[in-house]
Amino acid sequence: MRYMIIVKATPESEAGCMPGEDLLNAMADYHGELARAGVLLDASGLHPSSQGWRIRYQGKERSVIDGPFTESKEMIAGYSMISVRSPEEALEWARRFPNPRGEGLEAEIEVRRVFELEDFPQTETLERFRELEAQSAVQPQSQA
Repeated sequence: MRYMIIVKATPESEAGCMPGEDLLNAMADYHGELARAGVLLDASGLHPSSQGWRIRYQGKERSVIDGPFTESKEMIAGYSMISVRSPEEALEWARRFPNPRGEGLEAEIEVRRVFELEDFPQTETLERFRELEAQSAVQPQSQA
């Protein structure tokens, strides 16, 4: 089972403030533990929404909305993706996640299970996704 630990954006992350050395050390320790346990799949922080955009769908039309966006509590600043055996194991790892704003400050993370192909009805169309999954596992991803 894959779970995404979602770090909510804060006024500091939206202002482009980088984490301090103490928080970086805590995050490095935590992600090192995840890696040693063999459950870490990926982890990244995101640039502020001022450097991003949204695509709005209205009927068949698409429009681009440039950031920044005002509701930081509805945005994410980063994530960690883990692969575990049970929801309980995911919860245990999430409880150990360092406070993303620093100890003593109010913050929130969200944990959500990622859909697996086995969660969907097994159809011919789903086979296309299996083929894509197999291809992406073989080919290295480019770093833009």
